[in-house]
Amino acid sequence: MATKNKTSKHSPSATPKKHANKTAQKKSLAPYKLMLLVTVIPRSKADFFLDLLQTFEVNMQLELSAFGTATKVFGLFDSDREKQALFSVIREDNVPNALSALEEKFATLRGGKGIAFTVPFSSMVGVLAYQFLSNKQ
Repeated sequence: MATKNKTSKHSPSATPKKHANKTAQKKSLAPYKLMLLVTVIPRSKADFFLDLLQTFEVNMQLELSAFGTATKVFGLFDSDREKQALFSVIREDNVPNALSALEEKFATLRGGKGIAFTVPFSSMVGVLAYQFLSNKQ
């Protein structure tokens, strides 16, 4: 005896209903996200890089002395061990331009080699502090 496979059709009530998005996308209270831009450069070029970063609407910068790990005995590397670490608060929309400007200066400025990277802010307390740091009033 041959049995026939029965295919059952789902009733419309058996299929899951598509739920409309009940809540519209929440409007962000902070229109611009902030990032911490960390730049490590030779100490002698610190003022130049501070001025360069200010052109990208950076309102707060922290400058700290640092020391590199390469020594003159390291061989081919003839590096300056005295470094400066710059911590700059920058809006996310200005980061690509700032990083490309830094990259260009690292490649062309004599004795201006360095590194730069960003870290996102996850939260901030205070509307006035946010407005100052984002250069938005």
